[in-house]
Amino acid sequence: MLRLSLLVHSLLISLTSARKSDGGTVWATPHDSYSSSIGVLGCKVNTNRVAYWPYSVDCNNICIALTYQDRTVHLLRVDQSQGAYDVSYDAWNYLYTGYSATDKPTAGGPVEMTYSNVDASKCSDLIHTKKSRLPLSAANSMNFLTSCLDRNESTWVGNNYVLYNILDSICTLGHDETCELDYPAENQAKCPHTMGVPDELKGEAVVNIRYPSGEKVSAADGKPVDEDGAMGLKSPGGMISAIAVLFFACFVLGM
Repeated sequence: MLRLSLLVHSLLISLTSARKSDGGTVWATPHDSYSSSIGVLGCKVNTNRVAYWPYSVDCNNICIALTYQDRTVHLLRVDQSQGAYDVSYDAWNYLYTGYSATDKPTAGGPVEMTYSNVDASKCSDLIHTKKSRLPLSAANSMNFLTSCLDRNESTWVGNNYVLYNILDSICTLGHDETCELDYPAENQAKCPHTMGVPDELKGEAVVNIRYPSGEKVSAADGKPVDEDGAMGLKSPGGMISAIAVLFFACFVLGM
């Protein structure tokens, strides 16, 4: 009930004003599952520094500075929430406590914080592509991208994007390859492989930090992962594989 009342209060004091200004006060809540309604690829960005604001992603205001007490983090805006001011759990936990969610996970609801829209360059270290260009899905980001390209004035997204032949935002299908778009002459990108084919994509795992345990899990199937983001021994498959390797080594060595 308290969470609901705080969310209502959040909407009353900040939703309308947030649209009209470059900053304000919001009640930030933790979000532990990466998603992107505009097709930003989670395997190409820092998914622990993402904002899920309750209005459409902008072609220019893609980077937010969120502050609590003396701590500030920069967040990428890549998705739209249903009403709450959600942020990645790790970012929320750090702002609230000063610790990463993997070190000292904390449970809690909406926390009053201040935000401001800042230059996209402030989020460049959160984007893991050449020249920090926004990584978009060639198959599923075209509506958002063309809305930025079709404007009379130039936009940050329109000038700083790169398309990949990856179908989903958690990077489980497609090919890890860049595509070229000759817009407006063409409205479909050209990729080395046929675009949009749902081939299994390996080696580009997106990892979520589970609320409120702080456990790292695969965004694809929810299974635990190790510190490097690979399937760890906590999963049955990982344990069986490890035992098989050990047995084979003992057999070869004659132990």
